[in-house]
Amino acid sequence: MKPVMEKNQEISSLKLMWQMTRPHTLTATFAPVILGTVMALYDTKIDWLLFLAMMIACLALQIATNLFNEYYDFKRGLDTEESVGIGGGIVRHGLKPKNVLMVAILLYVLAAIIGVYICANSSWWLVAIGAFGMAVGYLYTGGPLPIAYTPFGELFAGALMGTAFVLIAYFIQTGEITSLAFLLSIPSGILVGGINMSNNIRDIEEDKRGGRKTLAILIGRKNAVRLLAFAFVISYLWIIGLVAAGSISPWALVVFLSVKKPVDAIKGFQKGEKEPQFMKVAMKSTAMTNTIFCFLLSAGLLVGYIF
Repeated sequence: MKPVMEKNQEISSLKLMWQMTRPHTLTATFAPVILGTVMALYDTKIDWLLFLAMMIACLALQIATNLFNEYYDFKRGLDTEESVGIGGGIVRHGLKPKNVLMVAILLYVLAAIIGVYICANSSWWLVAIGAFGMAVGYLYTGGPLPIAYTPFGELFAGALMGTAFVLIAYFIQTGEITSLAFLLSIPSGILVGGINMSNNIRDIEEDKRGGRKTLAILIGRKNAVRLLAFAFVISYLWIIGLVAAGSISPWALVVFLSVKKPVDAIKGFQKGEKEPQFMKVAMKSTAMTNTIFCFLLSAGLLVGYIF
């Protein structure tokens, strides 16, 4: 029986480690990469090996950032057995902190190795951008003044994992950044920042006890929910503006098929203030808004390219 129990325990630990990567947020990575690649179709032939390398490297960076987040929240005493969601998994389930840190570091090494391949086949200027992104990923919760403890978490998350991922995916295929590519990357950045905002709305009370001063804490819960709703509206209006200006195909308006998700997110946060069970729906809907929005925008651009 002993080997079986040990095996079950090992499986449980692996499952817990997977949960600590926050898999529901990982779509925030591959959706922008796909969008940037579809945009590049208009200008060049796609190098699918570069696309795959970019996807794996970006996923490795995001997972590592999530694990650094878990590790340093634990080290600073922010996570407790009462923490909401997977936060506090180390203290609740006994997963060794050093193992979490080691996996995060190994993922950084993997991203760096893949990054060398990407740079060798595109531009070595990406080394500086990649190094900056890795530094921000670590400093988000590591270092003497973690970004997550300031009001700038949404800005860094959106700019790097939203806008930058789209633009780098586009750049490695085309060798340039156009004004249209930049404009198309903005909604993704806004929506990825929204995922960060949703986390901070959920964690307001815990973050206050932990000494954080997130944007959600500074402006208050109700205003944070309003700001999130405003971010959703701007993202959809942005696409209408680009279509109206004749910059992109009207097929891009297919993004409006996803509008139910942000509506569900805002309703969930509003109800979640008194009924916590709605918070899970709100969190999932916020993450899925970015994913479905980017996928539909990619699909619309693809149809516009074909026809």
